[in-house]
Amino acid sequence: MIHIKLDLQDAQAVKQAIQTTSTVLKAHGLVIYPTETVYGIGADAQSSQAVDKLLDYKGRREGKPLSIAVSSQEMAEQYVKINEQALKFYQHFLPGPFTVVSKSKGKVDNRVESEFGTLGIRIPDYPLIVDIVRNFDSAITSTSANASGKKRPYSINDILTNLSAKQQSLIDLIIDVGTLPDREPSVVVDTTLSTPIALRGELQDQSAKAQQLLLSDSVADTMGLAGRLLLNHWNAILQTGLIIGLNGDLGMGKTIFTKGVAEFLKIEQAITSPTYSYMNEYDFRRGQTVGKLYHIDAWKIDHPDELALLNLDDLIKENNIVVVEWFSQIKNYLKPQRAALLEISFSKTDDLRDDRRQIKISIDL
Repeated sequence: MIHIKLDLQDAQAVKQAIQTTSTVLKAHGLVIYPTETVYGIGADAQSSQAVDKLLDYKGRREGKPLSIAVSSQEMAEQYVKINEQALKFYQHFLPGPFTVVSKSKGKVDNRVESEFGTLGIRIPDYPLIVDIVRNFDSAITSTSANASGKKRPYSINDILTNLSAKQQSLIDLIIDVGTLPDREPSVVVDTTLSTPIALRGELQDQSAKAQQLLLSDSVADTMGLAGRLLLNHWNAILQTGLIIGLNGDLGMGKTIFTKGVAEFLKIEQAITSPTYSYMNEYDFRRGQTVGKLYHIDAWKIDHPDELALLNLDDLIKENNIVVVEWFSQIKNYLKPQRAALLEISFSKTDDLRDDRRQIKISIDL
């Protein structure tokens, strides 16, 4: 392992560090580097050998995608299809602490992409990294340098003290500029749906309650949103379980959304509304995770004693997902839960389009 303690004011040292980094990347190595948010770990995004090594380093990810760092919008266009929504983020927020998700062109190792065929792009507001990528002349992975589930890496010590000996042995180069300011990771924005959605972080004031408003123009949009939200909250599902409360009139998309949840979980059984049975139960296996999906219709529940018959407290636990249609019927009866909660409301838009839905998402983690 090469450990460079770099003074960013020393132009000659910076130039040498850039050259060393390119040499390591070309040899399929792993590089820990600073950014304007946290320390990241980079590898050649097109090299299967390098991505193998990176995934060994990061540990269990359950299909979570990586993202890539590029030096410019022009370079990004080599890897993704930039639509009008994405273009606005490039123009107003990049370079900066944003990851903009677009449809991938399939130029990187497929494990860097999401299972939806999308790819996150970072243009860091950190000249050293932009110069490294420009010199390497190819995209590098852009993911935090901590092992999965470990402390956010604001210093090299944060990283190394939380790694096994095997993980440390996988690192080929560390660029150490000291302790970084305590900042949030990049905001991840998916621009492939009808309305951009923040998959991590918020686009509004961070002090406001996490809430997003978007549009769905099709069944595919609604189902795709369900999968993206589950992927984003997968760690919460593994640790505490997840409650998804769905509100909206008949025909607004509640059951369609649940079908998107089931599709993401690779459940092959047909999903039908549990109007008469109150609750349907489905087993799922996704990667190494075995769990259950419970689909509840709360339309007829109007007393806490009726809710008690469902034994929700026994259902809401790690690896389980509980989807409740007509959630407002039972919301005030629920006991405080340790599980994460997504409350989603569906309504018609004012433009009289039969296929368009307005979707409001509130997140309580």
